[in-house]
Amino acid sequence: MDLRRVTFRLGQSGPEVGQLGIGTWAWGDRVLWGYGSGYTDSDLRTAFEISVNRGVRFFDTAEVYGLGRSERLLGDFLRRSGVESEIVVGTKFFPFPWRTQPGAVVRALRGSLRRLGMERAGLYQIHSPTPVVSIETLMHGLADAVEAGLTETVGVSNFDLEKTRRAYDALAERGIPLASNQVAYSLIDRRPEQSGLLQFCHERNITLIAYSPLGMGMLTGKYTPENPPPGGRRRIYSRLFLAALAPLVKLMREIGEAHGGRSPSQVALNWVIAKGALPIPGAKNARQADDNVAATQWALTEEEIAALDAAADRLPNR
Repeated sequence: MDLRRVTFRLGQSGPEVGQLGIGTWAWGDRVLWGYGSGYTDSDLRTAFEISVNRGVRFFDTAEVYGLGRSERLLGDFLRRSGVESEIVVGTKFFPFPWRTQPGAVVRALRGSLRRLGMERAGLYQIHSPTPVVSIETLMHGLADAVEAGLTETVGVSNFDLEKTRRAYDALAERGIPLASNQVAYSLIDRRPEQSGLLQFCHERNITLIAYSPLGMGMLTGKYTPENPPPGGRRRIYSRLFLAALAPLVKLMREIGEAHGGRSPSQVALNWVIAKGALPIPGAKNARQADDNVAATQWALTEEEIAALDAAADRLPNR
């Protein structure tokens, strides 16, 4: 596969979004990502501008990222750069337990659009399923948002295979396609492959959007048992897991070197694209933004993909 020719689209007929997008989970998040200590709004704006200038056309956010700050920052950067018409923005509805009616979905999207300073989203997603509200009710809310002209396409996030099937069917009854499912997918989290979700999405022209394609930074090669990640990520990835991860990271470095000095991060992103999923790595500074985009300028071989798969198969369950 020549990744330089890959262009993802949201669903079968939604907008084209390029080869990778940028996730803005860390924009404004102090608890997990340390916003305000390790990076600033100025760093984020630089990362945004580099990404756009290098061809990124999709940014993903959510109403709960930074308690709305991520949406506000993204909207501000879009206006200052004058590229609103060129960028596809995806945001998300969080299913708080008091939001039980389809109208809550539409109201929440209006709030997100106000924070973004936009009239219409490119993609609106349900952030996760909930036992409080049926999938069918949530899908009716998404369909109402489309019919109100507030979003071009709709999707889900963190839905497993069975729930994705239900969402697809419920939207189809309203004549609206399910454009995407955004799930964690990386070399250290291959559940979308193993469960059949990735195949189902391919068969139904549902774009699988891969968040945390770098394993929350664990696939960058930056962290080791002696240098674990800071903050909340340290509780997710133990020193034992980081030790077990070392052989995979070593292989990623070797493969990257064979392609002219590519970073482990670029190898990880290239692998996701080769699997037919749209990665949305984060970008908190100029270096990360540059590294992300460079992942689309070369391609893993089939043999290298198989070797990475095999090395990932040997990782322990977290």
